[in-house]
Amino acid sequence: MAYETLQYEVAENILTITLNRPDKLNAFNATMLRELVEAFDAADKDDDVRAIIVTGAGRAFCAGADLSSGADTFDRDAKRGPVKRLPDGRVDYSDPNARDGGGQVTLRIFKCLKPVIAAVNGAAVGIGVTMQLAMDIRIASEDAKFGFVFSQRGIVPEAASSWFLPRIVGIAQALEWCFTGRVFPAQEALAGGLVSRVVPPDQLLATARSLAREIATKTAPVSVALIRQMMWRLSATEDPMEAHKIDSRGIYARGRSGDVKEGVMAFLEKRPAHFNDKVSSDMPDFFPWWDEREYK
Repeated sequence: MAYETLQYEVAENILTITLNRPDKLNAFNATMLRELVEAFDAADKDDDVRAIIVTGAGRAFCAGADLSSGADTFDRDAKRGPVKRLPDGRVDYSDPNARDGGGQVTLRIFKCLKPVIAAVNGAAVGIGVTMQLAMDIRIASEDAKFGFVFSQRGIVPEAASSWFLPRIVGIAQALEWCFTGRVFPAQEALAGGLVSRVVPPDQLLATARSLAREIATKTAPVSVALIRQMMWRLSATEDPMEAHKIDSRGIYARGRSGDVKEGVMAFLEKRPAHFNDKVSSDMPDFFPWWDEREYK
């Protein structure tokens, strides 16, 4: 697939999406927004993709929003045209021009049916770090740096990070990083629970690919798709009974599948399992179970 701001490469059932504006430190712009959404759309439709790695070309993962527009960078009226107004003059926040672009990316990643690994090779600031929060596993190079710098730019955290970040690192750590807006090294990200591993730069992609390969070669893709959505969505419900309801549906539906019979027999016969069910055609009839709400 041809993209202007990304590289999209599938090998050994692993999709590697590389943010590819190295001369701009992979700064995020409207084209990258659109292409990331398109890339995740394509990945979900492709049964050959069993896991996804996201990384950056050159020295940075993503240095944040492209600030080349200067003072008008975050002014929606100036950048996209005047946002609609209600009869009383108040802003009509249902106007798509008022939407946060980073949130459109993280919401798409959130809906993804494939596991997503961030391989953070360098600076990850602003949207460069908040886009990672909807990814499942973050592995950082020793050269990586992170920054929730919004308070130092006079704006607020975006990309639905006020929902994701406290769930990942806890409210106190999330507030410290967002209050100060400071840039911090990979070891602090590890200590704070933002990343799960810090590795030498020359081992970053190999480490991410090893983990992705383990998922791609040893697991049932429909099970992984369900696990991903169950973990993300059910961790936010008010009562474990809601999780029990979906667990029960999942165990019933998958328990009758060819994948489960194969998984059990492969274990008993001490051989690798060969799972044939596909995400594109064999998701259970209760999926999706949640109430999808469009942006309004």
